[in-house]
Amino acid sequence: MSTHTTWKNGAHGSKFIASFSGGKDSTLALYLSMQVGEAIGLIVMLEEEGQRSRSHGMPPALITAQAEAIGLPVYMAAASWGAYEEKFIGLLQEAKQLGAEVLVNGDLDMPIHGCWHDKVTQQVGLGLGMPLWEMDHREAVETFIRLGFETVIVTVNLTLGMREEDLGRALTLEYVQELVDRGIDPCGEGGEFHTTVISGPLFKHPIAVRKGEIVRHGEYAFLPLELATADV
Repeated sequence: MSTHTTWKNGAHGSKFIASFSGGKDSTLALYLSMQVGEAIGLIVMLEEEGQRSRSHGMPPALITAQAEAIGLPVYMAAASWGAYEEKFIGLLQEAKQLGAEVLVNGDLDMPIHGCWHDKVTQQVGLGLGMPLWEMDHREAVETFIRLGFETVIVTVNLTLGMREEDLGRALTLEYVQELVDRGIDPCGEGGEFHTTVISGPLFKHPIAVRKGEIVRHGEYAFLPLELATADV
């Protein structure tokens, strides 16, 4: 079996742990993998101080709310970039002890040679599942939308065609066309934008969120999200 086939179908018939950012790609990969395998939990890496997720800047309470709505336990670790791999491998080892056979993630464009996730899973003795690997970017995001997932744009890179006005917008088929017309990758694979998923077929109920004030940092603008229930 080729590497391509192995990665695309890695979760088939297996128990798996999913690397989860709370965004559209990791959520779609989780959804597709749950159709063919058994999810036992989610892995989320946090920034060193543990206040935000490493990939999308989400507060742990919001990540936990997503996991609870999906019905899976979430395993988190805070790490600097220097300690990232060590901490990630630690979570994989824990997942293996809990019965995981495969790690699933939402990468689309990971190279065959030098794939970081392939390296770390091999160290632990887990398989690798990447159901979105080499998928057409527009096809991936439109599949996500047609499945009924709802998401919010929470990070934009202002040097890559995105605008502050994009923050808070939902991904729709019409918005995907707008992004394409603006010359922007509709999956944001060049770092143009990040999303937070708040509803969809994996969720037992929508996540009620409160939008904070836009924060600007260098070439990026961020829309902080918190659970709407945090004020009550």
